[in-house]
Formats: sequence, structure tokens, C-alpha cells
Amino acid sequence: MQLIIWFFVFINFIGLLFYFKCKRELFFTLTVVFSLLSYSLNITGGFITTVTLILLSGIGLIITQNSWRRDLITKIIMEQMKKLMPKISETEQVALKAGTTWWDKDLFSGSPNWESLLKFPKPELTAREQSFLDHEVQTLCEMIDNFEQSEKLNDLPENMWIYLKQNKFFGLIIPKEFNGLGFSALAHSKILSKIAGRSFSVASTVAVPNSLGPAELLIHYGTDAQKSYYLPKLAVGDEIPCFALTSPESGSDATSITDYGIIKKQMHKGREIIGIELSWEKRYITLAPIATVLGLAFRLYDPEGLIGDIEDIGITCALIPTNHSRIQIGKRHKPLTAVFQNGPTSGENVFIPIDWIIGGKNMAGCGWQMLVECLSCGRAISLPSSATGAIKALSVTSGAYAKIRKQFKQPLAKFEGIQAVLAQTVGAAYLSEAASLLTAAAIDAGHKPSVLGAILKYQLTERGRVCALNAMDIHGGKAIMMGKKNYIADHYINTPVAITVEGANILTRNMIIYGQGALRCHPYILTITELLDGPIDDLSIAKFDTVMLKYISSIIKNSFTAFWCALSCSHFLSMKKGLYKSKNIRNIEWASAAFSVLSDACLMIYTSKLKHKEMISARLADCLSTLYLASCCVKRLHDSEHANEEKVLASWCIESLLNEFWQSVAQIIDNLPNLFLKFKLRALLMPFGIPIKAPTDKTTKYLAQVISENSYIRSLVAKDVDLKSHPLVDLEEAFLLTIKTDDLERKLDYGLRSQTPVATYECWVDNNLAASNITLEEANALKDSYHARMKVINVD
Repeated sequence: MQLIIWFFVFINFIGLLFYFKCKRELFFTLTVVFSLLSYSLNITGGFITTVTLILLSGIGLIITQNSWRRDLITKIIMEQMKKLMPKISETEQVALKAGTTWWDKDLFSGSPNWESLLKFPKPELTAREQSFLDHEVQTLCEMIDNFEQSEKLNDLPENMWIYLKQNKFFGLIIPKEFNGLGFSALAHSKILSKIAGRSFSVASTVAVPNSLGPAELLIHYGTDAQKSYYLPKLAVGDEIPCFALTSPESGSDATSITDYGIIKKQMHKGREIIGIELSWEKRYITLAPIATVLGLAFRLYDPEGLIGDIEDIGITCALIPTNHSRIQIGKRHKPLTAVFQNGPTSGENVFIPIDWIIGGKNMAGCGWQMLVECLSCGRAISLPSSATGAIKALSVTSGAYAKIRKQFKQPLAKFEGIQAVLAQTVGAAYLSEAASLLTAAAIDAGHKPSVLGAILKYQLTERGRVCALNAMDIHGGKAIMMGKKNYIADHYINTPVAITVEGANILTRNMIIYGQGALRCHPYILTITELLDGPIDDLSIAKFDTVMLKYISSIIKNSFTAFWCALSCSHFLSMKKGLYKSKNIRNIEWASAAFSVLSDACLMIYTSKLKHKEMISARLADCLSTLYLASCCVKRLHDSEHANEEKVLASWCIESLLNEFWQSVAQIIDNLPNLFLKFKLRALLMPFGIPIKAPTDKTTKYLAQVISENSYIRSLVAKDVDLKSHPLVDLEEAFLLTIKTDDLERKLDYGLRSQTPVATYECWVDNNLAASNITLEEANALKDSYHARMKVINVD
């Protein structure tokens, strides 16, 4: 028994040395001293000490003698790993190099730099951006009538199209020098969020020209002539853009694009030029039916060698006026009940000049790089912001309706079943906005977070789907009956559109988030992969050796951290001073260390096959996603001027996310192929089961209460939600009047139970007035409140 305890102490002593990043020579010396001390205290016998010292001497020589280690061990390991490592394709390399890493890389490390995150500037709009949000965007929201748009017009009204163009809604991201607004990513995010709270169709119409498409591609890659001609026209809607990528045989797998162009010489406007003969068939293209300029992605070939020696040049993007000959465009799809313009386009043997390629001839074959680089930012803004706006609106309206609607003489907000889904919705609103704003601020700071963009797209649209279902449950028949009074249907019916576009969610979760994140964000894997992809020589062996030593040190350090955090419920991290007094920060760092260990274990078990183990990859993606969202909540709470009022809500979100994290960890371990590894990882990471429990019912009830009352939390969630337009203005009025008369109704209800039932609510009020139970002013207030409630409760 004494020997087992010694072994346990010895292993943890080594872990402690790695935790404090002890130098190799000192590490070797201290372990030898530890062994001799154990012998002198009669903890271990002579034989065990001798064996231990021999082993430590061998390890010490390997650790301290670089040339021996590299020749005897590193070179052999590198050669064996190179045989197992599959060749990375050119398209995979481009995707991996697209964008940048940020906080996602910290989370992969197992030891995030919290000081850098919390010192990151608080997301704030400029005065001009705030004014645009308060005035131009508010005016647009007041113009929206979802029922008329979907049932009568099947389009946005003409005056709205004019307003969008005149106020440069299509030029949010276009620089001022080209007559655009030149707004920040943060402003872009907030504008889309507010519009989406009112209408999915209008938000989509504004989002697409400001997302991946002609404008963004021109800004980053266009020639000076292309920028000068197109950008000012795009900014004011003189040119309406669309971008055609999806075709019947290549949806989410854009690299398998079948549309093609062949470089040829042909007559154009009376003279022979080098151009491209294009054939394509595209579908699901937003704004295509009304577009005047078509952005087209296709695979380019040069069989005659007219511009170089390469025949298969690769994916290329070009801009084509839609009035160009032989283009088929103008037909419409009908995406559920949404009325944003969407349709197919096709062309056969359409000849265009070669300088219509975005960026000119020199950018031929660079289309895939363009797309993945721009998508890394665009995917982090458009759909996540729209989902956030919808979730915020659903949260505020559901809380208000649960207050004014009664069943069994009780407001819906008093029922625990309703409270559970109300809390879930308000939590989703808080964490979604925290993630959207922080990620947008990171983009404004120069980051291009491709992995974080995928996380936001998946997580926020999925939570939007859950919140839409919750709102339907709370509103019941009110949300079923279509009409001008139905403010839920637009969010509910059109949710699948957000789930499907810009990388279907099932693909994003199963393949993209962790598949890209493991290589892109892991501290060492990408470097190791690049070294294995090249030749093996003295220089590469030396680099590989250095990286592997750091990698092994990281694995031991994170294992030690995760284990002792599990034993101490994260109090082990209290050894670090300052920020680690925060329970939330300690718990996230603990989870980060556990994620790093589990991620490394999965990479070692499955090696290159991991990308085909989609269920495991999806759960690892969930782990990384929940860690990021929890970090965003920590950051938002830290930046808030009302942290005390937000603390309960933020902690509820973080606890929920970390509970989701550990549930995913447990599922990954349960599905590993090796029983010994299952036991070892469970003992290391979660020896006592799921360590972070879901929020308590008491906290859940509190959140349901504050979202259904006129509280600070409700005002926080309702910020930038348009409550001034029909039908939400009626709901808000009924909500406020109900709160005003709540105590009075509750007092009178006691006497009502013993009275004879009356025909109407108004009769009951008059009876109480006649009996002098209430004043005339109170009677009028009760009637006003009742009429306001019924105006909302009644359906079209």
C-alpha cells in the first residue's frame, strides 16, 4: 500500500514539475533527488530505488542530450508517422490557412490567457453607427409587415426597396471612399440583429449583399478598375448583386463544383480576345431574380495553354452583368414563407472577357482561397446576428405573453413548465448576444476567426431553432393562427433556412468545427503535419523534436491540471492569483484542460481516421463550442456596468454550457474503442461523474420571473429589439398595463371566488366599483389592462 501511495505521489510530483514548466535539466535533477529521498525515508526498497534511478538516468539522458534523442528516437518516430499521415490536398491546405485563430487556440491549449481576453476592448459602436441603428434601422423596422409581405406581395414593398437603396443598407461594409457606409463588423452585426427581430426576409435581403458576395470579394481582391466601377453602384443599389455557388450536384461540398469555364479566343464587341466560355447551373441563389450583376464560381480550364502551362486552373470567381447574352436568370424559388428574392440561374456557352475575373487574369484559380477567406468572417456575422435578433425578440415576447395570458386564473409565467422554457430562452438570448458581439469585435480587431465563425453559425442557429419551438409552446394557438397579430410565425417557419445555408448545420457540427479546429487551433498539430508533409532532413528533425517535446510536456501538464481540478472541484487553480478567484473562470479552464487531454487522446487513437468518426468529431465540436460560448459570457459579465444584476443570468448560462460540455465528454469516453482507455480517461477527467450540474430549479424560476416582469434583465435582453412597431407595440402596452394592475387584480380575485359569476370582465369591475372595493380610477385601469390583453390574445 505504501508503495502505491509513493507511486501516486511520484507521478503527481512529475506532473507538478511539468505544470510549472520546469527546465529539462532541473526536472531530471529533482526527480532523482525525489527518488533518493524516498529511499532514505524507507518509503521504497533498494531494488525499486535502483530500478527507478536506472530508468530516470535513461530518461534524463534522452531529455538532456539532443543529438542522441534526435538520432535514436525522433528520427524513427518521424519516419513512422510520415508513413501513416495522409497527404493533405491543395484545397484542404487552402481551407486550413484561411482565416486566423484567436481565443479558440487558447481553449485548445488547456491554459487560456484570461488576462488577454478580459483586457480585449469592450465592443462599442461609433456615434454614427449608433445613430444609424436608432434612426434608419428603426424606421425600416416600422415599415415591416410580415403578413402583407408573405400573403399579398410575395416580396418586400416597393417603398422599402427604395428606402434600403437610398439609405445604403446594401453598402454597410463598402468603404466610404466608394460611397458606402464603411461600418464596422460590430455595427453590421447589430443592424442585422435588430432587423431579424422583426423579419427574417428583410434581414436576409440586407445580409446577402453585405456578406460573401461581389462587394466583399471586390473589396479584398478586385482590381482598382473593378472597385471604382462596381462598389459605388452596389452601395446605393444601382447594381443589385447575387453570388452563385450552389449547384444541384455540389451543395455544402463546394470543392466538387461541376460548373466550368474554358479559356478560348473568340470575338467580343467586334474584336478577337482571350476570354472564358462558361456553362453553369446554379440554384438557391439569394437576390438572383432581381440581380443586375452575377458573381459566379466555376472551375476554370485552359486546354490550349492560352494563359499558362496549367490546364486545370481551379475554382475561379467572375462578375457578369445579368443582361449579358445567353444568361438564364429571373425565375424564383419559394423558400417556405420567406419573401426574400431567391432563385436559379444557368448559362450555356456564355463567353466573357478574361478580365471579368474578380481581380483580373492573375486571380484565375484563386476562387477557393477567396471563398474560404471571406466566408471565415461572413459566416461569423450574417446568420449568427440574425439568429441572435430572433432569439432576443422571442425571449422578450414570450416573457410578456406569459405574463398577460392566464390559465386556471394564473399567468402562464407562474407554471413551472413554462418557467423552464422561458429561462432557456432568456439564457440563449444572453449568450448569443455575448458571442455575436465579441466575435464581431474580434473581426474589427483584425482577426479572421474561421473556426469561431463555424461555431457561431451552428450554435446560434440551433439555439434559435429551440427558442422558436419554446415560443410556440408558450403562445399555443396564438402562434398557430396566421395574420398580422402573429409575431412568432415568421421566426418559427423560417428557422430551417438559417439551419441549411452557409454550411448545413449537420455538416458544420460533424465535420467543420473540430475537423478544421483540430488542425487550425491545436498548438502543435498543424506544425507537426506541415513537417511530416515535407522532406526529412536534419533541420526538419530538429524542428519536429522541439515541437514533440513541447507537445508531450503539454499533455502531461494538462492531464495533471484536469486530474487535480477534478479532485478539488477546480480549487486547485486557486494557486494562481487574481482572475482565478472567479469560480466561472476556474471551471472553464478546468474544462479547457480536460478538452485538451481528450482531444489529444482521440487524435492518438483514431489518427487520420478521426475525420471519418463524425459522431466523435461532433461531440468534440460541442465541447469546443460550449467552452467558447461560456468564455463569451465571462467576458460580457466582466465588461458590464451592471455586473451584479447580470451575475445570476451569466452564471446560469455558464453552468448550462459547462454541463453540456461534460455530458459530451462522458459520451465521447463511453464510445471509445478501448476499455482500458475508457477507464483511464474517466478516472483522469471525471472520477466522480459529471462534475458540473445543470442550473438549479430555483435559479431557473428566477430567470423566468425577471423576463416576465419589468426588470433590468428584461430591459437588457430587449435592447435593440423593436417594440415600437405593430404588433409588438400592442404586446408591450398590454404587458406594462398588466404589471400596473397586477396587485389590484390579485387582491380582488380573493373576493371573486365567493361571488356569483358575472357575464363579463367589465361587469365584474363595475360590481367591484359599485361595492366601493375600488375607485373609479382603478376601475378604468383594470378595464384598460383587460382590453389591451384581449387585443393581444385575440387572433386574426
